[in-house]
Amino acid sequence: MTETWDPAGEGVLRLPSGRLVRGRGLRRPVPAGPVPAFAVHLLGDPPPPVAWESQWLRWPDFRLPSDRSAARAVLTEVWDRAPGERVEVACAGGRGRTGTALACLAVLDGVPAEEAVAFVRRNYHRKAVETPWQRRYVVRFAGE
Repeated sequence: MTETWDPAGEGVLRLPSGRLVRGRGLRRPVPAGPVPAFAVHLLGDPPPPVAWESQWLRWPDFRLPSDRSAARAVLTEVWDRAPGERVEVACAGGRGRTGTALACLAVLDGVPAEEAVAFVRRNYHRKAVETPWQRRYVVRFAGE
């Protein structure tokens, strides 16, 4: 079992349960320090390979996941693995799709769906979740 992230680390979101998930932008270099045990790449096209376990979730920029049931499954896996492993969600810029995914993880963690975007903006990045349809997706994620 891998240790979880340093809660003071760059881009690390602490969920109310104490689970830690790193969000980041793939356009920037991998942050210094430990690499994730598992990462989900939220991109419109397949990402380049990485040296750790990863999964690609087709999610075009400024849009929603192409397959919502696959999105729920992979985000649930991230949430399930977070207590004992370093897990990461990442898109190109690290704000819109990543923020939306982090807000969905917050919903899984018990944050009311109507408050999840504000939670992520307060605790991850103030510009997380960029579009109105991404915000609606988070609210609907709770009921799917």
